[in-house]
Amino acid sequence: MTIDEFKKVELRVAKVISAERVEGSEKLVKLQIDCGDKDAAILPAGRQVVAGIGKAYSPEELVGKKIIIVANLEPRVFKIAPELELTSNGMLLAATEEGGAPVLLTVEKEVAPGSSIS
Repeated sequence: MTIDEFKKVELRVAKVISAERVEGSEKLVKLQIDCGDKDAAILPAGRQVVAGIGKAYSPEELVGKKIIIVANLEPRVFKIAPELELTSNGMLLAATEEGGAPVLLTVEKEVAPGSSIS
């Protein structure tokens, strides 16, 4: 990957507004996040991201966390069951511990949701 290609990746700080387990999945958690989207009228409850972190994190411990997301990915649809699909509008970043458990990347100091990572 060239530096110009890497510059196309939009990394942002996002604050987790709410989180809930996805029924029928051990790993998936549905997050509503504030990532400073300019068009809040379209996304008044924040942006939805679906992540496979449910074995490492409970929804309660996620609320209020400031995490790092890739904000400019195409939406991804998760087909949970024949009658249930969830769309993820971003990807959170996590390191992987030995054994495979995810560890969310967070910020050290207070920064506003939507702050750019450079």
